[in-house]
Amino acid sequence: MIFNCPGSDKFKKPYPENIKCLSCGGEVEIWTDELSAGCPHCGKMVLRHGEQCCLEWCKHARECAGEKIYEDYMRKIRR
Repeated sequence: MIFNCPGSDKFKKPYPENIKCLSCGGEVEIWTDELSAGCPHCGKMVLRHGEQCCLEWCKHARECAGEKIYEDYMRKIRR
């Protein structure tokens, strides 16, 4: 295993972040290993802001984050 990249920590040890719903302005909890969540206030789907993730471009991503985390993330972005 290579060194522990800080970029993969949000997938190995996910934590919640509050994202503002663009439809109603309410706060939506989206975990760092999720790409979207439904707004509990208006029901609209809220997407995480379009930041590129290191799992998408780093040649060590599969090894660093682990096979399951890497495959789960890649499956989510292909939808």
